Amino acid sequence: MTSTATTSTAAPRADDERSADDNQPLAPLFTPRGIVLVGASRTPGKLGTAMAEALAGASAPVALVNARGGDGMHASIADAAGELEGRGGRADLVVSCVPAPATAAVIADAGAAGIRAALVCAGGFAEIGDAGAAAQRDTEEAAAASGVRVLGPNTSGFFVPGGALRASFVPGAAQLRPGRIAVIASSGGVNHMLSFRLEGAGAGISLGVGIGGGLGVTHADVVRYAAADPATRAIALHLESVEDGADLLAAVRHASALKPVVALVVGRRTDSAFAQSHTGALATGWRITRSVLAQAGAVVVDDEDALVASVIALSHVRLGAAATPGVALVTAQAGPGLIIDDHATADGWALPRLREATRARIGELLPPLTFQENPVDTGRPGPTFPDVLRAVGSDDQVDLIAVYALSEPVVDLPTAVAEAGTDTPVLVGIDGPREDIDAALASAASADLPLLTGPRALSAGVTAIVADARARVLAEDAPVAAPRTTGASTGPWDEARAKDLLDSVGIRTPARHRVTDSDDGLAALADLGAPVAVKMLDAEVLHKTEAGGVRLGVRTADEFIDALAAVARTGAREFLIERMADDGVDLVVSVRRDPVFGPIAMLGLGGTAAEAYADVAIRTAGFGADTVASMVDELRAGALVRGWRGGPHLDDRELAGVFAGLEAMLDAHRDVREIELNPMRLTVDGLVALDAVVLTS
Repeated sequence: MTSTATTSTAAPRADDERSADDNQPLAPLFTPRGIVLVGASRTPGKLGTAMAEALAGASAPVALVNARGGDGMHASIADAAGELEGRGGRADLVVSCVPAPATAAVIADAGAAGIRAALVCAGGFAEIGDAGAAAQRDTEEAAAASGVRVLGPNTSGFFVPGGALRASFVPGAAQLRPGRIAVIASSGGVNHMLSFRLEGAGAGISLGVGIGGGLGVTHADVVRYAAADPATRAIALHLESVEDGADLLAAVRHASALKPVVALVVGRRTDSAFAQSHTGALATGWRITRSVLAQAGAVVVDDEDALVASVIALSHVRLGAAATPGVALVTAQAGPGLIIDDHATADGWALPRLREATRARIGELLPPLTFQENPVDTGRPGPTFPDVLRAVGSDDQVDLIAVYALSEPVVDLPTAVAEAGTDTPVLVGIDGPREDIDAALASAASADLPLLTGPRALSAGVTAIVADARARVLAEDAPVAAPRTTGASTGPWDEARAKDLLDSVGIRTPARHRVTDSDDGLAALADLGAPVAVKMLDAEVLHKTEAGGVRLGVRTADEFIDALAAVARTGAREFLIERMADDGVDLVVSVRRDPVFGPIAMLGLGGTAAEAYADVAIRTAGFGADTVASMVDELRAGALVRGWRGGPHLDDRELAGVFAGLEAMLDAHRDVREIELNPMRLTVDGLVALDAVVLTS
């Protein structure tokens, strides 16, 4: 086999194993030894009432606070904390259900009482304007002064089912079972939605958190907590926006080295100001976030259905690092198997043809009319089904088996898979009446097998396992060393000066001359040799072709005079005379300073149609040849740089060196915010930058 598999079989931790840990910054929030609820109420329909009911089942003692006191409630946080100490607990967490203007006082009083964490459920902060912004500023100042870590505001809360802690005013949260999946969502509503979806699919929850306003506790903080939590086997991450991109990527990189992370990024529809460059138009926040999360090791999915299927699969099965893990599909019905096979093709699974010995063994077990090479069609599942799985799993090309079947009275599918006893991990898909699916989920749970409903869910699960294995290979990619450069020169950067900068970091550019009149231009033509390009030189004009400032393929003196005159009609007073490059494939290669994630790199199909195709791959800067190869693989047009029909073949390490050179230029010139080479042409002799745009702050 090309990789080894690891399966997660340990049960969630028992309630009495959870306690506040001073070495874990969020332990006071998620494993408190005592809880104070401020704004508690006995009036039906109030937030404080719903939260009091939710916390009533907590394993940690709870004390209630209401300014009026009475009815078993304290008038102050200090009194409530004292009660908890008298009951043998300690006030670690305050849950605030008071309006926004009163929140800062709650945080200050909590800090004075020695409380270290707070859940703030109220809305009405910066999102409503100046009045709310003042309340948020006061709350932030109180948190900073008191050292209280704040989750929220604007969140429906969190839950830790294994610790009997449900700090959520959504009643259904009380029904969520302990499990192995942590849900970390920007929205409290999405946190609950995903958790309920996972529950319905037979998966339990180790932790469910709605970040809300992110005033204190961030996605990155909770990702780190989940990475260290023994009860968590996989992390489901939902993102609407990112404030500190570097911190989030560091957290995901750390977590994904320990356990799978599956991410859903929303915000595809982005309204932005006019972008000066192709890079600015193509590298939207949504696209960047997805790309860099995948680079950090997360499995990035397109929708909530794929998120649920993927995190269930990865909470049970994780392969070792492998660029092309081998998948075998075993199906009891050919039609659904063909649907899965289509997904396999679209998502790039490796479905190796089974070895001759494997096929011979399968032939002994199945009727001759079934397909037995991979996929394996068993017909209706029968008594030999476990033997078929055992034979497929013994094939040294197979790292993962995907099994699909309709529910049948003759075979309990999870039991048959368990009976096979293969060391190769198995992901099971099933369809049938609801009662059959429920029975299969129960059977799968007892056998600790991942089970998904439907061909699409099964396909999403396999794709996630494969993507995770590939990501672990790229985690070991060593960055290419950046060349030495200098920060002495400053803009404005017309094309000639920009290309001089490229030359200084070893990026190849065409031979050229800067000229101001026809006499110097004719001398440049004679020196360079025909054909040449005649271009306007003006740092303010970024798209010279659209402005009429470029003439290509100029060969004779007469053609040159005509070309120079045409370009001069644009208002140009300086010109670049440049030797034409050999034919090849045009790319766009760029780096820019992203306000969230720092320096990012982009690769795509180049030329004037770059924005029309929008076929790009994005990474955080600082990588090697393996990452370049993954970028090329991501491009729909990637085959064009892999020797398509006898064309040039990209040297991944050479392109990694180009990106390293561009990043070195950013580092050396702090006023430069973006450098774009479009086109950068791949020729039989390698890469050459035909145009260069340098944008400053």
